[in-house]
Amino acid sequence: MNQSEELFERAKKLIPGGVNSPVRAFRSVGGSPFFTKKASGCRLTTADDRELIDYVCTWGPAIHGHDHQVIREAVAEALAKGTSFGTPGPAEVEMAELLVEIVPSVEKVRMCNSGTEATMSSIRLARGFTGRSKIIKFAGCYHGHVDSLLVKAGSGALTLGNPDSAGIPESFAKETIVLPYNDLQSVQDAFAQSGEDIAAIIVEPYPANCGLILPEDGYLEGLRKACSDNGAVLIFDEVMTGFRLGIGGVQERTGVTPDLTAMGKIIGGGLPVGAFGGKVEIMDCLAPLGPVYQAGTLSGNPLAMAAGIASLRMLKDTPPYERLEQLGAMLARGIREAAEKKGIALQVPQVGSMFCLFFSESPVGNFEQALATDADAFKKVFQACLANGIYLPPSAYETCFISAAHGEDEISRTLEQVRLALS
Repeated sequence: MNQSEELFERAKKLIPGGVNSPVRAFRSVGGSPFFTKKASGCRLTTADDRELIDYVCTWGPAIHGHDHQVIREAVAEALAKGTSFGTPGPAEVEMAELLVEIVPSVEKVRMCNSGTEATMSSIRLARGFTGRSKIIKFAGCYHGHVDSLLVKAGSGALTLGNPDSAGIPESFAKETIVLPYNDLQSVQDAFAQSGEDIAAIIVEPYPANCGLILPEDGYLEGLRKACSDNGAVLIFDEVMTGFRLGIGGVQERTGVTPDLTAMGKIIGGGLPVGAFGGKVEIMDCLAPLGPVYQAGTLSGNPLAMAAGIASLRMLKDTPPYERLEQLGAMLARGIREAAEKKGIALQVPQVGSMFCLFFSESPVGNFEQALATDADAFKKVFQACLANGIYLPPSAYETCFISAAHGEDEISRTLEQVRLALS
């Protein structure tokens, strides 16, 4: 038994499933998870001293690569001043100034501790602002483990074959209208039927928790118009895409501006952070100014703020996006060509530093189409790549990430291993 297997056996006795987040258990790809003891650049080192090229990147935040010197030094400097204050701190103001400057939709912002908190708080705020109760979400979009949002969700819930979690009262789910992504008619029908009760639409503008799905032309613009026409709040969940597909996220790329934006991942520089922000008139409904309560003892934690500020400043001052786009396109193109030569039906949607593998004859545009792809074929590729030093996400329904620490050598090595795995 190797070190990872031994650690997993110990963990299973004390932690449900042996993991603290379900997808880490490798249930959908088989075998036991490896345990990581350190990470640097684009590589992980396992407890058994195996080195892996990493395409999970902490599920997105490690856009600069792991253990970046600038972020590490910023955390060390903050650590010397204390780990938590329980009062406002200067770094919170600096972070707020950065987010308002960078994100098109954000006029005011509040920090929290995770993407789940950010989406949960955005929904509560939208309901409080509009005085309405229902929300629209889209099948396959994962917005964290919030009761009203964990309905036909993606990410780990989908991976484990249980997208509708136990423990959520039916009455909660009734306040959530679930529609197919990329279908504007269903949105218009929902507003025609229940428009006076719909507080908000929440959407991953590029769904990245059931693989990577791209919006059809005009789709995001249609969501914007539907909300504007019906007095509902448009919420973009940019926890995955924010600051990764461009400094201003999808809303910068597309020019579609939501009313509220949920953020996370990269703004923590690897530490636990979330944030949500948007129009002044909506944000000012939050306590202590307004009636919508939201709080968090560790919100604006000085260590997390220091890491996040360092991360955002690097993205702003030396943007990596053009190079990441080139690397992403190179990898996606190479995988498609390898599959075509083998006669394998494989879709590789890619945008910027994000991509995924859908074993399917046709492009995937929604949740049902994602479910119809060949997950067993992905499992085979995952295991072959892992055995040869390439770590892809341990699920057919997750998105791969490239960091600024990846280079053409790593891309070439990855392509070589994927070609072998497809044989």
